Amino acid sequence: MGIQLSKGQRIDLTKTNPGLTRAVIGLGWDTNKYTGGHDFDLDACAFLVDAQNKCVNDHDFIFYNNLEHPSGGVVHTGDNRTGEGDGDDEQLVVDFTKIPSYVDRIGITVTIHDSEIRQQNFGQVSNAFVRLVDEATNQELLRFDLGEDFSIENAVVICELYRHNNEWKFNAIGSGFSGGLASLCQNYGLQV
Repeated sequence: MGIQLSKGQRIDLTKTNPGLTRAVIGLGWDTNKYTGGHDFDLDACAFLVDAQNKCVNDHDFIFYNNLEHPSGGVVHTGDNRTGEGDGDDEQLVVDFTKIPSYVDRIGITVTIHDSEIRQQNFGQVSNAFVRLVDEATNQELLRFDLGEDFSIENAVVICELYRHNNEWKFNAIGSGFSGGLASLCQNYGLQV
């Protein structure tokens, strides 16, 4: 098991792991006992943003309807609509060698699909985590467990990968939003 991070902690990725070029970002969660009549459909997304923390265009938003960035730098492996089973529920593969030079950070987020209609929020989600695995060695380098700090939020910025002096770093954020995916898109400069 890799390094366990706390909220707000930052760590070098490519400097301390010199051979790291491709990483798997695994996200997982469980739902609490819930009798609302609907499954929880949580969705992982990636926002590739510039120095102003904004997406340059719609292609910089990677999610279940846009699985791959044109550069090949970020690929979503597919939508898991129930979160059933152990391990990662959804994954994003990041190839640091292909990330365009204008991208300063990659925001990794999770939203609850149709949360307002289904009256669901992250207060009903437990054991949420993100982990980063070196794809070449299948070794988990780090893990960040979100904890149970949420109540009404239906979207969370879990972490960011960011570039500093041509090296990539990881920032454990764990910041909740209300307003779902639309709120996150607006935050990152996209029109909804």
